[in-house]
Amino acid sequence: MQMNQQVRLNLPAKSFVAFLAMLAICAAVPASLRAQLAPSPDDAPISHAPPPRPEPESNDEPLTTLKVNVNLVSLYFTVKDKSGMLVPHLSKDNCSVAEDKESQKLKNFQAETNQPLTLGILLDTSGSQQEVLPLEQDFGSQFLARVLKSKDEAFLISFDVDVDMLQDYTSSPRQLERAMRKAEINTAGGNGGAGIPGAGTGPVPIHGDPKGTLLYDAVYLASNEKLSKETGRKAIIILSDGQDQGSRVKIAAAIEAAQKANVIIYGILIADRGAYGGFTFGYNGDFAMKKMADETGGRLIDVGNNGKKLEAAFRQIEEELRTQYVASYTPANDKADGTYRKIAVSCKASTGASPTEDLKVQVRKGYYALPPDEK
Repeated sequence: MQMNQQVRLNLPAKSFVAFLAMLAICAAVPASLRAQLAPSPDDAPISHAPPPRPEPESNDEPLTTLKVNVNLVSLYFTVKDKSGMLVPHLSKDNCSVAEDKESQKLKNFQAETNQPLTLGILLDTSGSQQEVLPLEQDFGSQFLARVLKSKDEAFLISFDVDVDMLQDYTSSPRQLERAMRKAEINTAGGNGGAGIPGAGTGPVPIHGDPKGTLLYDAVYLASNEKLSKETGRKAIIILSDGQDQGSRVKIAAAIEAAQKANVIIYGILIADRGAYGGFTFGYNGDFAMKKMADETGGRLIDVGNNGKKLEAAFRQIEEELRTQYVASYTPANDKADGTYRKIAVSCKASTGASPTEDLKVQVRKGYYALPPDEK
């Protein structure tokens, strides 16, 4: 799927535009033409001598080519007890990993609190967020100021009838706050709450297939174009009522892009309930947000339009990001064939504990076994 032709992400960075232009120029030159281009004057002279004769065969044993599998799978996850409290200080002996129900041998296992964190904040600026946007701006800015360290980076995207980059990668919470403060509600009728019902103003369209809240497009683009080439800990935090309208991609494609980029999605379900006009039929935003979070190892937190609950949600996400584990293994199935592999991680509070003492592990449901050149 060539998303660059179908879905638009408005990136203000000149370097990014120049990079895309360079790629387009290179792609336009046929391989046959590139092969016929004259060599540089600085290149070494081309030899037309015949190739050397092969060495006579010896009686020695033939050399064996060693193939090294470097397809390492890294799983970032959190562990909680039955009461929902985070469990720190686990070791490799406490946890096990299975891929497609086959046990895997862990190569590395450690708590990840100091590894750089890359965050993408996705802010819903459709009409249904009219009354809650100030809350998101206040508590979102406070969250970023607490979480981001000098080695961390974050970017900010808004989505409504368009998907727009408000702030590219930065380690500065102040720059992110300024960008967040500039975010405005945008609908088919322009900025503000007015507009056609269903076209950016809420989950109940009156006819057709309106283009109003491009949630799935935003997740796809953030994962595929921004986070796929990053390494280490990566997470997307979505602030939205969860209702998509008019995205070019489906929810399955958005989830797949996040899984391929090894991104954890946290969904904060926040909405101005009055914007729905008392209608609830056809609404499935909570289901969609939960599915994206569950499939990628994150979770959904419903805060309604309550500021205190929103602040608490940000603090919960902050604690989880600071109490993560990473387990790495080389799959027993070493075929990089692009297939989807299901993952199961289980942890016990102590070695030898019974299954009833298992802890709750928050981890992505699986991954795609991509060839190295596609990662």
